[in-house]
Amino acid sequence: MKIFTKAFWAERDMEILIGKLLRYGVMLACGITVFGGIVYILQHSGDSSAIYRATDVPNEAFGVSHYLRELSTIFPRLLQFDGAAIVQFGVCVLIATPVMRVAVSVFAFLIEKDYLYTGITILVLAIILANMIFGLH
Repeated sequence: MKIFTKAFWAERDMEILIGKLLRYGVMLACGITVFGGIVYILQHSGDSSAIYRATDVPNEAFGVSHYLRELSTIFPRLLQFDGAAIVQFGVCVLIATPVMRVAVSVFAFLIEKDYLYTGITILVLAIILANMIFGLH
């Protein structure tokens, strides 16, 4: 019976770890986003300047302030407790969760000495990172 072998349970441990990584990453991102939404609502309650129509916003910056487009400008606003920056950081954590899953999979395949899948996963991770770094602006 295969279920009683050490290899079977070793594979299950890595699958459980990756599953928990995805689950906790999504839960963390949702928590950050909800918290940021509450902070944003509290900061802008009664503020009529925060309400806009789609026709009021130029097409090149549709609905997003310039400081929310890059991590280097989001982090200083997090320290200032800006609700919109907290929400945007939650979205960044949500995007980073599956990328972390791919990175952890590289180490999982290395531990299992499965070099074909290690190479494929490194290639996938390189493509993802290249698109994030050199993507269209």
